Amino acid sequence: MRVTRQRAFTAIVYISPSMEYELIIIGGGPAAVAAGVYAARKQLRTLLIAKEFGGQSIVSSGIQNWIGTIEISGSDLAHTLKAHLNAYAGTYVTIQEGVTADRVTGTTGNFSVTTSEGTTHVSKTVLVCSGAQRRPLTVPGAAEYDQKGLTYCATCDGPVFSGMDVVVVGGGNAGFESAAQLLAYVRNVTLLEFGATFKADPVTVEKVLSHANMRAIKNARIDAVHGAAMLTGITYTDMTSGTTHDLAVGGVFVEIGMVPNTELVNGLLPLNEYHKITVDPRNQRTTLVGMWAAGDCTDELYSQNNIAVGDAVKAIEDIYLYLRTA
Repeated sequence: MRVTRQRAFTAIVYISPSMEYELIIIGGGPAAVAAGVYAARKQLRTLLIAKEFGGQSIVSSGIQNWIGTIEISGSDLAHTLKAHLNAYAGTYVTIQEGVTADRVTGTTGNFSVTTSEGTTHVSKTVLVCSGAQRRPLTVPGAAEYDQKGLTYCATCDGPVFSGMDVVVVGGGNAGFESAAQLLAYVRNVTLLEFGATFKADPVTVEKVLSHANMRAIKNARIDAVHGAAMLTGITYTDMTSGTTHDLAVGGVFVEIGMVPNTELVNGLLPLNEYHKITVDPRNQRTTLVGMWAAGDCTDELYSQNNIAVGDAVKAIEDIYLYLRTA
């Protein structure tokens, strides 16, 4: 038996690996926290397992699309999410922070979740909100200027670069959609695509490239990003001609793919070609009865904090009905 202390309360909560929960929530981002708050309000006996709180946005210097808050940093968002969950957790939601859920096994009504600490918890239902990771740019300077001009979220950070020249790395739908958002704020956008063709839908490419302050370059290999205190430019090689070019820009937006955190359900749930969990968008149910998923680990069309929260709330509403009326 292991003993943990819920931070918002003085009572000690005893967690036994053999204890059966009604619900286990996996994750610590906006989706998982929203699910935890709603589970507490509905008095579902719940375990929430989170390595940390905040999700992908924790690195953002200023988030301007979190509804109800004009602007908030990623670290402050993580703090408020955790505080909100702790305020509601009470006797119904047990929080395990600092550990990861490594594996989910089982079948309808009898699921087991094994953590990085080697403990196993059982539950009638599971909600996976494990999120995803942005595929990082790995060229020289990319790590150094991360959040110093290099960012992975046009929606979160775009307005900060108002009036600047910027680069978008990646020619898929995400890259062109990010460019379309940035055109509302910045002076010029240059999109660099490594391949010989754009991966985005042709209609999206045509529409975005129709803007006078937008250009796109194929066969462009990113060599480095550079600057002083902040990022000031990017170097790329035209692989067709072999020539190297320097672009003076104030921002670099990386859109080269997402890696969903779904290894913990691989083999238990079918994953799509991008390794995302397939869900019913009406209720967030997976193909396995008793399991739900929400947020960036799913095949949801759009990756946004507000959307992830809505999906998680939708899932809890459905889970509650499943547990109480089935």
